[in-house]
Amino acid sequence: MLVFTLAVVAAVGAVFAAAFLFRKSRHGAEDRGPASTTAGHAGSMLSSLFLLAFAIAIVVPWTTADSARQNTEAESQSIVDAYWAAAALPAPAGTQVQASLRDYVRFVVDHEWKLMAKGRLSQEGWARLDALRAQVTNLRVSGTAAETARSTFLDRIRDMSSARGQRAVDAKSQPPQGLMALTVVTAILVCAFPFLAGARPRGMALIPAAAMAAMLTVGIYVAFDISHVFRGALRVKPDAFTAAQQEFPRIPESR
Repeated sequence: MLVFTLAVVAAVGAVFAAAFLFRKSRHGAEDRGPASTTAGHAGSMLSSLFLLAFAIAIVVPWTTADSARQNTEAESQSIVDAYWAAAALPAPAGTQVQASLRDYVRFVVDHEWKLMAKGRLSQEGWARLDALRAQVTNLRVSGTAAETARSTFLDRIRDMSSARGQRAVDAKSQPPQGLMALTVVTAILVCAFPFLAGARPRGMALIPAAAMAAMLTVGIYVAFDISHVFRGALRVKPDAFTAAQQEFPRIPESR
């Protein structure tokens, strides 16, 4: 932060130093008023900086949300595959494992999803997953089919754990605060720049200025609204897990 502040101070100082030296050397012409070359150049550069910051503030959350949505689909598919593998485990252990998977999905949808909007996952969810892994690891089975089913189930549990870890990362993911602050500051400067440059719009000229301010305000609101993957307009919903719940009834139970 100190380096950034010093860089800003140095840049501003360089501008004033250059203006002072050129004035002393009497090089160039007076440049005053809102239609001056300096005002036009500064206005275009300021607009470009705002557009760059705003584009990043929109694209980054959009991309993150799309990746998080794909990850939840992969996680739910791993759960369904594990449920199929549990069907081949001997009863009553297989039945218990299937019931635990149903409870896990219900827990994620009904309870954990609300916590993810706050940027974290529940420790209980990890405990449930670890209990499932330990239960099947310690299960004694006989026969090629049962051995294969247990191995497949443990592979799917590993996939679930990996996808859950990525979901935890996605829940914490947000654009850098400095980027959001830069977007807000440049938006304010874009709105205020004509007045800072000396323009005094009157009458109908105020309408485009007001419309620009309104649109920038809406744009900033949208940028903040979609800044988190699991809340806001672009939030990832538990649709993939709900689909898994709907698929469970068609999968045979362990016998």
